[in-house]
Amino acid sequence: MSEIELIMLGTGTSAGIPMIGCHCSVCESTDPHDKRSRPSALVSYDDLRIVIDTSPELRLQCIANRIDMIHTVVFTHAHADHVMGLDDVRRFNAISGQPIDIWANEQTHAAVGRCFDYAFLPPHEGPRVFRPQLTKRVIDGPFRIGSQAWIPIPLVHGEWPVLGFRVGGLAYCTDVSAIPEDSWSLLRDLDVLVLDALQIKKHPAHFNLEEAVDAAKRIGAGVTLFTHIAHGMAHAATNATLPANMRLAFDGERVIAHARRGDLAI
Repeated sequence: MSEIELIMLGTGTSAGIPMIGCHCSVCESTDPHDKRSRPSALVSYDDLRIVIDTSPELRLQCIANRIDMIHTVVFTHAHADHVMGLDDVRRFNAISGQPIDIWANEQTHAAVGRCFDYAFLPPHEGPRVFRPQLTKRVIDGPFRIGSQAWIPIPLVHGEWPVLGFRVGGLAYCTDVSAIPEDSWSLLRDLDVLVLDALQIKKHPAHFNLEEAVDAAKRIGAGVTLFTHIAHGMAHAATNATLPANMRLAFDGERVIAHARRGDLAI
């Protein structure tokens, strides 16, 4: 059976870890697993490299993980920690000589377009500078990248509707404070679940660790990786408290899920 590889490029919250001006035990930890850049991930199959969200550290994440090509970008939502590295994909345009597809819903495209309007202009228009060449692709239901169907998963992130994604046996659900009832069925029979778990205390826009563990138990994936992690949870100490098939992810972690062939239905 074909495989999908996931690399957790960034597993931190919006401020990153260490945070500016903080001298807590996690921000000053010498454990490399406690160094968390802003959230993004790389999904690979069929010789394709698809980035979920372009964090502000995207350039450094690609260098650290020896990523020499990105073919497609998929956005969950348009908050700054998820989109502000988009300009860095211009290097991949230069390598390939091709535009890069940008998949997002209309709301996210509108926000990204306001920040990066120059990147969506045709090559012969706009300033003659080294800029990204991007092709807008609108998510209005399941879509296909290469051989795999991508299933958008509606999620709630505080006041904001956002998307998670399922591809094969993998689901990526960052920035979650609630999972709508109709979305649970999209999360059945997973090999790997990536799920928001911000901190120990409750938060209005993110699952805390207890809520994330409860959701992960209901979903029942083979392995659950928690992401979007703040500085209140040390990697090793927190993992020691979790069920055997759940853990805090770390920057650069790689996992494998099964691919699925066929139509867009799960």
